Amino acid sequence: MSLQNNTKVRIDKWLWMVRLFKTRTMANEACNAGKVKIDNVNCKPSREIKINDTIHIRLGQLQKTIQVINFPKNRIAAKFIPDYYLDITPQEEYERVKLLALPFEKRDNNVGRPTKRDRRQIDYLKDFLSVDE
Repeated sequence: MSLQNNTKVRIDKWLWMVRLFKTRTMANEACNAGKVKIDNVNCKPSREIKINDTIHIRLGQLQKTIQVINFPKNRIAAKFIPDYYLDITPQEEYERVKLLALPFEKRDNNVGRPTKRDRRQIDYLKDFLSVDE
């Protein structure tokens, strides 16, 4: 199911094979855009990776950190992903992205614009929350 450990694989191909990107072209473009780093250095799509390399990947707002465990022969099913890389992304990163996805200001439909008093309370709350961060 996997290649021998001494075999090297291009990083764009590996990212596609372990389903971090939907297409190899998308993996290639991410490498060219500087969203994929090895040892905090941007890498080209043709960069060959080896076992135990730590890769930092920017997927939207998420900064994912993974460690290479093995090389698949071809694109693998999602259930086999843990056999090929270890996700070492801190849990705080997932929580940060989850908070970014939540709507900060939510008003019910058909209640109209906020009153002047409502606006002041909203501004106070925003200032209060920004000081804590």
